[in-house]
Amino acid sequence: MVGLEIHAQIASNTKLFSASEVQFMAPPNSLVSFFDASLPGTLPVLNKRCVEDGVLTALALSCKINRKSVFDRKHYFYADLPAGYQITQQRLPLAVGGRVDFTIFDERRKRPAVHRSVRIKQIQLEQDSGKSLHDEENQETLVDLNRAGVGLMELVTEPDLTDGTDSAAMVRELQLLLQTLGTCSGKMDEGALRVDANVSVSRPGQNPGVRSEVKNINSVRFVKQAVDFEIKRHIDLLERGEKIQYETRSFDNMLGITVPMRDKEGQIDYRFMAEPNLPPLVLYDDSNIHTALWPEGAVNIDVLRKRLPELPRDTRQRMANQYGMSLDVANTLVNEPGLVDFFESVLAANPRRDAKKVLNWLTTEFLKHHNLTNLAVSQSPMTPAIFGELIDLMTEGKISAATSKKLTAMVFEGDTQPLTEIIEKNQWGQIKDQTIIEQLCQRVIEENKETVQEYRRGNKKVVNRLMGEVQRETKGRVEPQIAIATLRKMLER
Repeated sequence: MVGLEIHAQIASNTKLFSASEVQFMAPPNSLVSFFDASLPGTLPVLNKRCVEDGVLTALALSCKINRKSVFDRKHYFYADLPAGYQITQQRLPLAVGGRVDFTIFDERRKRPAVHRSVRIKQIQLEQDSGKSLHDEENQETLVDLNRAGVGLMELVTEPDLTDGTDSAAMVRELQLLLQTLGTCSGKMDEGALRVDANVSVSRPGQNPGVRSEVKNINSVRFVKQAVDFEIKRHIDLLERGEKIQYETRSFDNMLGITVPMRDKEGQIDYRFMAEPNLPPLVLYDDSNIHTALWPEGAVNIDVLRKRLPELPRDTRQRMANQYGMSLDVANTLVNEPGLVDFFESVLAANPRRDAKKVLNWLTTEFLKHHNLTNLAVSQSPMTPAIFGELIDLMTEGKISAATSKKLTAMVFEGDTQPLTEIIEKNQWGQIKDQTIIEQLCQRVIEENKETVQEYRRGNKKVVNRLMGEVQRETKGRVEPQIAIATLRKMLER
């Protein structure tokens, strides 16, 4: 049994309870307000954007949104938590229930896709802690409070997952959903999305075993590795007759193993208490718009519901239905932020373009160079307009596939010349002139007499060998259908 606790950093310009800016990799302790540093007399002011993002996320996950939720203080001591407590929502969170629907695709396409669902227990708003930087050489710990007070959504799942594969697939789907909503960047390498995995094993029919918690997993790939390692570790211990320790562990991504952090000998007493400086968070909807005395800055759930975009699972299904592609190919497009819009922009610019040809080039050559440059699709030097022109040149037979590959590489390398100028300058245009093709074929036939004799003895397949010679002569520029038809005609004389 695997349950996840996912901390998603809300994509707000400022923190949850202060006006301090949120910025990754800012100079240490440069974005710290008096409240973030917990100076006496400072008070929290709730960030409306963070509430709206939490509600949007809850709506997308089909959660029951509590019209009234409250904030609590969770007490524990750590150097990067100046107040000695975290403001969170423990007793009455923002939302409960809901689910994440996701699909597990077989990368080798040998097995059909598997559709799964995991229940969401609750979504709560809370503030992040600062960051401790351990300097082992000087044996000291430095504290950076830039992250202290940044708004988080904690999403807690029920233990519905069973292994690393479905745990990773669920996290990836949630990451895509948050990015689509714009409520979290989903950048795990920047700590914007962090996963804690609770794992336990038991024999069929028995009660769940003792669980261990793996903290702060920072990539989808590591989620799979950490969960699978923990499952195997638990099983190995139990089969040797040993006991599972109730403990917190961390994942060593270099070794691919989990290592102990600290024991959990008993339930930690966080001494939860109501946050005295924040009133209950009350949400509204259209049903009480005329009867309620709305305070300034009130959040309307129904207004936010209308802002919901097309969600990843719906986009995949629409792409499959509209363009005749398989769900796993649609998943490839959806998995890369901006690629669906790119694909549809290319088709919208010229409705006569073949969707399958566009899709094939997009998921092969374009993605290959896109991954090498490590740029967002929106930053790609190959714009939808340039990509569409390339597809048109291929479709019209003006350039070969080999030439198209060269042009794609040149654009990604920074060449800004128009495609037609590059083609003309390098004489890369497709050779279609019948007279020129006949001269090429005649020369190849005269230079490969043994192959010609083999053809005339009945081995018709060797025409492909001759065609290869024609292609070599022209560096792939000859129109294949005309050339092979000409070769056959001349060989049959």
